[in-house]
Amino acid sequence: MSEARVERAAWLRLGLIPGIGPATQRALLTAFGLPEAVFASGRAAIAAVVGESATSLLLDTDNRTEVEKALAWAEVPGNHLLTLADHGYPQSLLQAGDPPLILYAKGRIELLQAPSLAMVGSRNATAQGIENARAFAANLSQAGVTVVSGLALGIDAAAHRGGLEGPASTIAFIGTGADRIYPTRNAELARRIAVEGLIVSEFALGTPPLSHNFPRRNRLIAAIARGTLVVEAAPASGSLITARLAGELGREVFAIPGSIHSPLSRGCHQLIRQGAKLVESAQDILEEFSWAGSGMPPNAPQAAAAGAMHQADAAEPEAERLLSLMGFDPIDLDSLCTRSNLTPEVLFAMLLTLELDGRVEKLPGNRFQQLPPSAA
Repeated sequence: MSEARVERAAWLRLGLIPGIGPATQRALLTAFGLPEAVFASGRAAIAAVVGESATSLLLDTDNRTEVEKALAWAEVPGNHLLTLADHGYPQSLLQAGDPPLILYAKGRIELLQAPSLAMVGSRNATAQGIENARAFAANLSQAGVTVVSGLALGIDAAAHRGGLEGPASTIAFIGTGADRIYPTRNAELARRIAVEGLIVSEFALGTPPLSHNFPRRNRLIAAIARGTLVVEAAPASGSLITARLAGELGREVFAIPGSIHSPLSRGCHQLIRQGAKLVESAQDILEEFSWAGSGMPPNAPQAAAAGAMHQADAAEPEAERLLSLMGFDPIDLDSLCTRSNLTPEVLFAMLLTLELDGRVEKLPGNRFQQLPPSAA
C-alpha cells in the first residue's frame, strides 16, 4: 500500500468509528497530530485525552471493511476523498463549528475553491420562485460564481439547474452518503451535477437519508459560500436556519421579496426586516461583492475562463515553464502548485489549455501528465 493510501486509510479509520464524534476527533488530533500518530500512541496516552470508553471504541472497533470500501470508491475516476490535512480542503469550511474530518466528493473538485453563493428556499416553491431561482443561478454562473445548494426539491433543484447553465456550475451538499441519491426525483439532476458540477457529503458511504443529517448539511452550505440568497421561504422554513448560520459566520445574507399575500414570501420579508439585503437581480449580488466590473469574480473557477482559454499565445512562455516543471511523469495538482508557485485556479486554466492543445493528459485521481512531442 502506498504511503498516501496508508495516510488516507488512517483518516478513514478515525472518521468511520461509530460513537467517535467531531469533538473527540478534534481532541485526538490536537493532542497527537495526524491520525496515524493517534493510533500509534498507545491505550494509556489516548485514554488520558478522551477517556477509557472512547479509547476502547477507538482501538477495539474493526472497521477495515468500511475503510477499504471508501478507498476503493475514491479510486473511481471522478470520486475524491478530502481530509482536513489536504491542501484542497476548503478553508472556508474550517469556520464551521465542527468542520468534517473527511469530505466525499463526486465531480469537479476544483469548484470547492471557487467564488460561490448559496441559494436556498422552499421545497414547495411557486412556479415564479422556481423560475427566479433558476434565472438568478444561471446569471451568477455565467458571471463566474458557483451556485451552492442542497439538492432538495423546489428552490434547491432550480438553483442547481440554473448553475449548470453557466461555466461556474454548481455544488450540491447532500445529507446522505455520496453513493446515495435523495430525493430520488432528483436522480437525473444529481447524475448531471456529478459530471458537470460537484456533489459533496461529509457522511460515510451508504448513509441513508436521516432527518437529523440535513441540518448538519446546511451548516456547510452556509460556510462554503461568500453569502446566502433565500429565494422563497415560509417563516418556519429551514432555509432561514441556513441564512442565520451564514450571518453568524459573517457571510452576507440576501433575500428576494415577494407578494405580501404569499406565505412563501414572509420568510424573506422577515429576513429583510432583520437586515438581509433585498435583491431584485443577480447583478445586485455581483455589485455587492464588487464582482460586477469585470463580469467575473477574482479567482473564478477554470470553467468560467473556458471562453478565454485559447488566448494562450501571450502566455506561451509560462506554459512552457509549466511543462518543464511537470516533467513526463504523472503529477498531482498539489505537487504542481508547490513546484510552480501558482494558484490552483491559474493552474487549471493553463492545464485545460494544454490539454486542448494535446500537450497534457488528465489522469484519474486529479493527476496530469505531459505528453511526448510525438503524441501532441
